Amino acid sequence: MRKKKYRDAHHVSPAINVLFNIIAGVFAFICVYPFLFVIVISLTSEESLTKNGYSIFPEKWSFAAYEYIFKAGDQLLHSYGVTILITVLGTLVSLLVISLYAYAISRKNFSYRGFFSFIAFFTMLFNGGLVPTYLVVTQMLHLKDTLWALILPLVMNAFYILILRTFYSTTVPDAIIESAKIDGAGELRAFFTIVVPISLPGIATIGLFATLGYWNDWFNALLYIDNPSLVPLQSMLMRIENSMQFLLTNAQLSSSGQSLELLRTLPQEATRMALVVLATVPIACAYPFFQRYFVQGLTIGAVKE
Repeated sequence: MRKKKYRDAHHVSPAINVLFNIIAGVFAFICVYPFLFVIVISLTSEESLTKNGYSIFPEKWSFAAYEYIFKAGDQLLHSYGVTILITVLGTLVSLLVISLYAYAISRKNFSYRGFFSFIAFFTMLFNGGLVPTYLVVTQMLHLKDTLWALILPLVMNAFYILILRTFYSTTVPDAIIESAKIDGAGELRAFFTIVVPISLPGIATIGLFATLGYWNDWFNALLYIDNPSLVPLQSMLMRIENSMQFLLTNAQLSSSGQSLELLRTLPQEATRMALVVLATVPIACAYPFFQRYFVQGLTIGAVKE
């Protein structure tokens, strides 16, 4: 009898492979194109934007938007430093707290896992509100005008806890923890020497989410920071936008020639796009370092044996 030939499910013909690559390339370009368009607009002169509108090939290039932003000088660079500091420090503290909390409620031998899981889930439905939070941070903890006012409010996130708890439950077998305890390891040693290396994809995924949260945060600075030396990047860029809007509003109300000249030359639209570029480029450059762990963290445990 002739043997049946089975086709390898993982094998595709060269033509199909080229087609898939073209589709993936087109999809990647569609994802990147809006950001490239924002960069082009930020480098377009205000006259070209007013005359021709948005275009991927502007009639006249200009760095006026960046020159206007960098008039802040050392303050802008200082705000970058503050944002980088709170992002790095906040992400490390957040990962430590969230990973330990999630690990505790993921272990079946933890007697109060249901109680602490409910506490984490309850905060996703109800919270204390803005005024009680402000009073706790400023009156009880006395964190106003400190870097910790930008870090501690974002340290805990119930959604991240539940994600990491599920990751631990599906990825870290109980047998590995039991074998470590038999060899004399305590809970903390077993966690840092065995659980953390196994769970790097999940922890890195949560770390990326936490990093984005700290980098894009501006609301806490608006509430708790009055000291100019502690203003983070996002809040600084928002102040630049507000000051430019104030100048434009006054110029429109005034009929003097100087005000009309200011209204004509101030790079309003290009500055908005330049603010997006300055706020996005650093975190976009950091993303490729997390990408491998990010993909593994989202897919691991999705299929159960």
